[in-house]
Amino acid sequence: MRALFDMKRFRLYAILGLVMLAMCTFHETHNGENLGRALLNNLWLASYITLVNYIFFEYAVPRLRWRRFFSSALRILLQFFLYTGGIQLWAMIGHALYLNTDYMDKAVPLDQRMSEGAAYCFSTFVLFGIVRHIYLHVKLRQTAQQLRIEKQEAELNYLKSQTNPHFLFNTLNNIYSLARDKSDLAPETILRLSKILRYMLYEAGGSYIAIEQELKIIGDYISLEKLRYDDTLRINFNYDVEDMHQALPPLLLMPLVENAFKHGVSETRYRPFVDIHLSVASRQLAFTVRNSTEEYSGDGRVKENIGLSNLRRQLELLYKDYTVSLEQKPAEFSALLKINLASHV
Repeated sequence: MRALFDMKRFRLYAILGLVMLAMCTFHETHNGENLGRALLNNLWLASYITLVNYIFFEYAVPRLRWRRFFSSALRILLQFFLYTGGIQLWAMIGHALYLNTDYMDKAVPLDQRMSEGAAYCFSTFVLFGIVRHIYLHVKLRQTAQQLRIEKQEAELNYLKSQTNPHFLFNTLNNIYSLARDKSDLAPETILRLSKILRYMLYEAGGSYIAIEQELKIIGDYISLEKLRYDDTLRINFNYDVEDMHQALPPLLLMPLVENAFKHGVSETRYRPFVDIHLSVASRQLAFTVRNSTEEYSGDGRVKENIGLSNLRRQLELLYKDYTVSLEQKPAEFSALLKINLASHV
């Protein structure tokens, strides 16, 4: 159960009470009332109104239940008394303590004073209720937005946790092939892999890296893959980037490069090739990867692996404006990724 006084929530009512105090004091002084007297009178009444509305909205209303009809009705009646007779008693106490000086000074019948006091209380009830509703609606939307952000971050971390081991698994398979063949290239391959591991552990852990770093890791991966092939493999890797320090999520481009080697040239027996080009201008990124392939079903359909599927989902979570185009042709597979870097979510 909620405690009677929640200081964080009560702060909202206190602010509303101060606003009401300022407005009433200004109104009375504008009509010729002494500033000190008007401030004292309204401070005494505003404190009561603030407390009564807080009790009603934060204590009485949340405990209203149809199953507890009589206790709920009793709370409503008590609150009605606080809005009518209660304010009169409060004013009388203030008058006795010289804190509400205008209560007895006005020659107004009791029933009229009660009517005016009740109207005043119920008008503040409407004000507090509307503001409270708006406040809770805004807080609810903020909470929902925060939950969405946390969910997206958790999903992104999960996708990265899938992509990185997938990448390492493929690389370790390459090393295994070299070690099985007792190749002299195995030590150099392990050394290059250690550089990539260092990058993944210490530099790719954040949300963003510079495009320059992403290009470096792509270059290291290409060098690692070259060790597996002879001179028949043709690799063309070039880029045109106007600002090498622009931010990019780490390893975002790697699935397309890795896909070109694992599902392309590794299965190509005749004239294997990989063409990679990156261009970034005016915050518009275009990344093209073309590779040779043996598979062709004839209908141009592309079967996406886990790397490409994860890439699509990461893009969906990270950017509003992007496209991924995959095309299977006879003896060639091409992928085109376009991202408006300014459309980051």
